[in-house]
Amino acid sequence: MRSALISGLCFGFALSLEAQPVSEFAVQVSATVQTNPAQISLTWPADSSATSYAVYRKSPDGISWGNTLATLTGSTSNYTDLNVAVGTAYEYRISKSFSFYVGSGYIEAGIQVPLVEDRGKVILVVDDSVASDLTAELTRLERDLTGDGWTVLRHDVPRMAVDPADTSSAVWAARANEIANVKALIVSDYDADPDNVKAVFLFGHVPVPYSGFLAPDGHGVHQGAWPADVYYGDVLGAWTDTSANATSASDTRNWNVPGDGKFDQSELPDSVQLEVGRVDFANLSAFSQSETELLRQYLNKDHNFRHKLVTAQARGLIDDHFAVNGWRNFAPFFGASNSIAGDWLSTLGSQSYLWGYGCGAGTYTSCSGVASSSQLASSDPRVIFTMFYGSYFGDWDSPNNFLRAALATPTYTLTSAWVGRPNWQFHPMGLGQTIGACTQISQTNSTLYDTGLEERTVDIALMGDPTLRMHIVAPASNLVATANGSGGADLRWNASPDTVLGYHVYYAATADGPFTRLNSGLITDTNYTDASGSSGVFMVRAVKLEVSGSGSYYNASEGIFQSLSTTPVLTITAQNTNKVYGAP
Repeated sequence: MRSALISGLCFGFALSLEAQPVSEFAVQVSATVQTNPAQISLTWPADSSATSYAVYRKSPDGISWGNTLATLTGSTSNYTDLNVAVGTAYEYRISKSFSFYVGSGYIEAGIQVPLVEDRGKVILVVDDSVASDLTAELTRLERDLTGDGWTVLRHDVPRMAVDPADTSSAVWAARANEIANVKALIVSDYDADPDNVKAVFLFGHVPVPYSGFLAPDGHGVHQGAWPADVYYGDVLGAWTDTSANATSASDTRNWNVPGDGKFDQSELPDSVQLEVGRVDFANLSAFSQSETELLRQYLNKDHNFRHKLVTAQARGLIDDHFAVNGWRNFAPFFGASNSIAGDWLSTLGSQSYLWGYGCGAGTYTSCSGVASSSQLASSDPRVIFTMFYGSYFGDWDSPNNFLRAALATPTYTLTSAWVGRPNWQFHPMGLGQTIGACTQISQTNSTLYDTGLEERTVDIALMGDPTLRMHIVAPASNLVATANGSGGADLRWNASPDTVLGYHVYYAATADGPFTRLNSGLITDTNYTDASGSSGVFMVRAVKLEVSGSGSYYNASEGIFQSLSTTPVLTITAQNTNKVYGAP
């Protein structure tokens, strides 16, 4: 139990000292759906302290909640929306009133929401000092991104050279230039195709922007400029370096004076156009591996998760010492009963969780009661997506930083974020959105969702691949494409090990895409004939109806690729398994 005062401070309100579990400040809403008649049924745990509930609905891209959809008594724990259509997504807000506070929950729900095949363009910015050593892994990442519907725009850039702790005026111009050069590449790509450029993936020690005169963790000795990757996602806003004057922080990294190459803004000057995420293992001396090997390890983890070679149980672990974000976000993913309180290291040492939330008093390298960077360096928590809340470590460019250390573990963890000031909105991932899209929502939110403290501040950032999605479909395998006697191509592949509805076949002139789908309806067999005589690259993706705590949507696997072979190919089908083996 935590006092309502502590819970309230996490949301920016001062409350009475009446004891109240943190979880009760969230409405843990999940959904079940049916098609005939079409309906979305929302449920949440009953709360004897509630006096009433209000239900709101909007489209996922709507900018306001509009009128109340329903007002319910405090004893209510469900609501069924009959005014829905199959194939459409809806977003709901459930507000819970107490005698002294209002709690809330959010969910994006739908019935058989259509498949997203084209996700747009992602700008992959790679630290050129590691690019050659990781050629094979980075090429594989680009194929994985393409296989998930992205078009990849890659730039290799010089590694960050100017130490942010260096306060000498001799480095100010160099610092400004290295940040500006990266931003110029991003802006150029965006300006060339603003409707389709969606995301930025920073890989390696790409120059880190710093900005502001802020201390979102509430410590005066930590007030000044913080790392601000959101700068790369805001391609339209005006960022200045003329007014901030902060030299009292205990770490000179946070000092910020006019003209030093660190920006003035503490809050976003504009909206954020692009989803941004970073994988950066510089200055992680707590780990025995080199920076390059940690990056290689991450790329292997990313690939293994995308291809369902590494999995985790569909549930959320909450090691919560004073905040609400885990309770609110996990219910739309798994249902309230699968949000489980437990100890981080001991639980995740033997059990897997798709999501985890750890919260406690912090230092740059630790979250009290959860873990430390040195502990992470000698363990392998079995959790894929993580969020943490505590002092100091949200300043993620610090040496042996706790947030970045979470990504350096061997097998599982792929994302981490400092979540609590403000609150983050991950719930769209329950219906197939990327974690980068949820980062963008959380960065720009001010009034649409409950923010808590420090809304729209420049420090809000995602550690990890921003294109990742939560639900993985196992791909097909061993695609064979051969020219046939009619001038076309015959394709055969091995089935996905998952229970899938069928397959889509795509074609592109090169493996870089963009790919165009060849078939109209789903292919239920594991073969396809293309009569067009195309001589490029084919891709096959398995398609599943994904059912989660947010309803159902059509979900596709990673693509598997094969260029057309004009050399005769011998294909052997194993009679006992029906698997296909092919070779020239």
